[in-house]
Amino acid sequence: MSTATHRTPLTDWTVVVPVVALAALAFSWGRDLPSLAVALVALCLAGAVLAAVHHAEVVALRVGEPFGSLVLAVAVTVIEVALIVTLLADGGDKTSSLARDTVFAAVVITCNGIVGVSLLVGALRNRVAVFNAEGSGAALATVATLAVLSLVLPTFTTTKPGPEFSTAQLTFAATASLALYGLFIAVQTVRHRDYFLPVDTKRIRREAAKAAAAAAAGEEDEHAEPPTARAAVISLGLLLVALVAVVGNAKAVSPTIERGVADLGLPYAVVGVIIALLVLAPETLAAVRAARRDRVQTSLNLAYGSAIASIGLTIPAIALASVWLSGPLMLGLAPVHMVLLALTIVVSALTIVPGRATLLQGGVHIVLLAAYLFLAVSP
Repeated sequence: MSTATHRTPLTDWTVVVPVVALAALAFSWGRDLPSLAVALVALCLAGAVLAAVHHAEVVALRVGEPFGSLVLAVAVTVIEVALIVTLLADGGDKTSSLARDTVFAAVVITCNGIVGVSLLVGALRNRVAVFNAEGSGAALATVATLAVLSLVLPTFTTTKPGPEFSTAQLTFAATASLALYGLFIAVQTVRHRDYFLPVDTKRIRREAAKAAAAAAAGEEDEHAEPPTARAAVISLGLLLVALVAVVGNAKAVSPTIERGVADLGLPYAVVGVIIALLVLAPETLAAVRAARRDRVQTSLNLAYGSAIASIGLTIPAIALASVWLSGPLMLGLAPVHMVLLALTIVVSALTIVPGRATLLQGGVHIVLLAAYLFLAVSP
């Protein structure tokens, strides 16, 4: 991607595609779509994902790390929460576990999928992927605490039968989740911002020097000057449009996904997995691009930041929505998923503590994701 001028003409695909995807969302919202229309909406969704990644990178170049990854993670999660609440309101009893399935899928996909692919890409580039253990470790600890408080404890509480929280317990979990999320953001962006910055400063300086030399020679390079404030604001607006289109079109195709899952005889939880895969596509692509540029820390910021935001914002939102939503709200994980969560936390800790990882660590995380996907299809 060229970022030499950061100009965004009105005819550029990064402007046209989000607008077209938003128009497709407006056309398809609340309608039973034929197969051809579903295919077109899915195509618009894919284009919106690519546009979102482009505009997220422009914003990140302007605001710097870790604010760049924070903007994308929070924006996606806020819209994802709106999608979950909408599906809960529309789906009745069959969606009683949708919030749990989607949030847990997001945690596994981010902590194993995005982290694993990023480590693989970083290790392939430099033999060893280097990152900041202090920041990544703090983020992982936050993910583990939020996941256990919100997704494991409901299975063991006795005030209410089944894997559900009572009203008081749900209120506590929502308050604790929001407080932890706010504390993490404060640490990440203010008090210990340096813990979440790329650690290989010597390499960055060399790349900056090469970029300056290339610019002096009239060559174009991807490490160009940051965009202007106006360009960043425009990209931020287009990023939000693209993300609304991504999540909205994911909801538009969700009836087709549900029918397909039912026709194949798969568990309904697979719907939550597919939705999580769709809405996390922008973060995944952005993380891989960052890893290719030897910024694995940025990739980890995206992965763990998305997991923290997914739990820290979803649980308070559904706690608030439960005031008017009818039916049960199952949050507790099944034993198989608790085992996968525990294994993910242990393996992630062993990966993060050294501050460097090889292809092996990346491969282990990918295998954990594959195990989760396989067990979702064949529980």
